[in-house]
Amino acid sequence: MLTLLVVIFVVAYAAIALEHPLRINKSASALFAAGLLWTVYAVATGDHHLVGENLTESLAGTAQIVFFLMGAMTIVEVVDAHNGFDVITSRIRTRRQSSLMWLVGFVTFFLSSVLDNLTTTIVMIALMKKLLDDHEDRLFFAGMIVVAANAGGAWTPIGDVTTTMLWIGGQITTLAIMKGVFIPSLINLLVPLAVCSCVLKGKEVVPPVLVGQQGGAETSGFEKSLMFCLGLGTLVAVPVFKALTHLPPFMGILFGLGILWIVGELLHRNKVDEDKEHLTLAHALKRIDMSSIVFFIGILLAVATLEHTHILGALAGWLDRTFGRLDVIVVIIGLVSAIVDNVPLVAASMGMYDLAQYPPDSFLWEFMAYCAGTGGSILIIGSAAGVAAMGLEKIHFFWYARRIAPLALIGYFGGVFAYILQYRLLH
Repeated sequence: MLTLLVVIFVVAYAAIALEHPLRINKSASALFAAGLLWTVYAVATGDHHLVGENLTESLAGTAQIVFFLMGAMTIVEVVDAHNGFDVITSRIRTRRQSSLMWLVGFVTFFLSSVLDNLTTTIVMIALMKKLLDDHEDRLFFAGMIVVAANAGGAWTPIGDVTTTMLWIGGQITTLAIMKGVFIPSLINLLVPLAVCSCVLKGKEVVPPVLVGQQGGAETSGFEKSLMFCLGLGTLVAVPVFKALTHLPPFMGILFGLGILWIVGELLHRNKVDEDKEHLTLAHALKRIDMSSIVFFIGILLAVATLEHTHILGALAGWLDRTFGRLDVIVVIIGLVSAIVDNVPLVAASMGMYDLAQYPPDSFLWEFMAYCAGTGGSILIIGSAAGVAAMGLEKIHFFWYARRIAPLALIGYFGGVFAYILQYRLLH
């Protein structure tokens, strides 16, 4: 049974990694793998009560992550529908590309820490289309936006899906991850930006000759600012809510979503239905990426079977015997996340290592958050932000590997050395 489970998972994993060449959506592969793995587990074990208990336990953990992501994605869609992100993007003004790169890098870095790397990438690439006319320039900026978004998402519990998974799973806590991973994540960004300053030195910003009309609904300045502040305030308040009430994060995000919904209804109550329909939270729920949500459900349930059958525990033991050093193992996991999705990698790691042996906020979990969160920047297919940028700006795999991957790689190892040095100094 164990061999069959491993084979099924490896084949499914390959299908997820080769989503674009195969032209099979990774969500379909993940769901199929989850169903097949649990079916094999149930039939081979024969203990239906045990399998049922294991499935219920796994479903509870998966549902917490899914509800949190649905709430966060809906809040972002509501803010975007009100053009709330103009509050930030409209203030970016500069004539030199080197200055623009630093500005865009830092805005992306900090915006990603309070939103998420995928949404931030979409917003910032949309901004670049308004600021830069040359497509080659936009490609370079889009690549650096991916690096900055992944670096920014790694040091907060709500900035990256993998960090959110570790946070909800109890492997990390809010203040500890922010203090422990902020400097390495910043180094991860600063090193590539310093190189870019030399590459872009002397180049001027050439804006588009024709700027298209802004999409979406017409909203007042007050409506933009209110929904932007309320949306971001809700996301930032979730860790505080968890600390005060000790309730799971998904309850905080759903509570905030309810508040945002009520405020939106009151804000637009005097408008005709045609004018307010696309500003409502009900409409935002239709716009969230349900394919990504389904992918998380499938991959987390698939990984759960490997955890309950103790395959992941055996893998952890093999890694320890082969490499013998925890830091080397985590660095390898980060590098592998450039090739395959980091969500199943982190999900597998959470099942490989026991919280009793590696307590919350230990070296393993903080370093895992950094490496898995930023390692995906090394290749365009290694993160959700990269895949989004690939589609939005038609970035070719080999172009990214040639122009951006070396920058991301030196930034990654710069952060690795920074974290290890920081940990040894403070512990």
